[in-house]
Amino acid sequence: MQFGSRASWARLATGVCLALTAVGCGSPAESGGTAASRAPQPPVALQAAALPGRPAMLPGRAAEQEDSALRAGADRVLTERQQAESARDWGLDSVPLTAPPAPARKPVLSAGAHVTRVADDLPALVRRVPTEDRVVFLTVDDGKEKDLRFNRMMRELGLPFSAFVSGYLARSDYGYFRDLNEQGVRVNNHTVNHKDLRRLDYTQQRAEICGQQDELEREIGVRPVLFRPPYGEYTTDTLRAARSCGITAVPMWNEEAFPDRMEYRQLDRRLHPGDIILTHFRGTEDWSGSMTDMARQVLRTVTEQGFALARLDDYLG
Repeated sequence: MQFGSRASWARLATGVCLALTAVGCGSPAESGGTAASRAPQPPVALQAAALPGRPAMLPGRAAEQEDSALRAGADRVLTERQQAESARDWGLDSVPLTAPPAPARKPVLSAGAHVTRVADDLPALVRRVPTEDRVVFLTVDDGKEKDLRFNRMMRELGLPFSAFVSGYLARSDYGYFRDLNEQGVRVNNHTVNHKDLRRLDYTQQRAEICGQQDELEREIGVRPVLFRPPYGEYTTDTLRAARSCGITAVPMWNEEAFPDRMEYRQLDRRLHPGDIILTHFRGTEDWSGSMTDMARQVLRTVTEQGFALARLDDYLG
């Protein structure tokens, strides 16, 4: 029977050591043996390397495990290479960090420095999500610019964000937002006409909020539980009206993103776990760049500060 070259046995012995984590499979310095005693051994010696109480591993099985580990490593390298290539294609210097899995239970929104509870039975206003995960949340408002390249960029990079749309802007092409919804982007409520709700009475506010709920359900098939008031302005009637329409949380923001800069509400001008980033569906007509330029600005900032983008809807609602 031919058992292959000395190099083959060396690879096989390494595979067995990795698979079994057996005592005595260390490096030459760890084992302290001579070069001859550390040389790859024939099959009988390999079988003897089995852990107490565990059947000896045959060379063929060890080789299969080694090959499987090598394939898994190759797949990981290939995936990382694909991610790097995609990041480079979109003008990024490094691959965005990956967020941890969504929490099994959404955080409790108790009143605090970054969560406002006007009343226990009304939706909480959230400026920073209660989490210790090094994640932040990108939210995109209004719906004026319907940039297909931005959607493709975020999809190819595997990055989540949440939309908050106003009917009067989205109405020209709800198909764009249906595509986003199918892409896994939650499409949330930003009122029908984007009015300053402080200037409206309860009935008018309810028409703005509940009317957009109805429109989103009709056009996209979703009835969201998150709502953002235009300009971040609200009254107690706003929250009462939102609750009556099925809203459970009102996310605000700590940063705002533009193609050429990030604006911070905190004096330290740094991101913090749970921060909500606001931006808009806008383009060169309103900005000094495109939505993909804005996304690059966000991703560079987020990655450089050691954060990952997560989906806001996985933490709130």
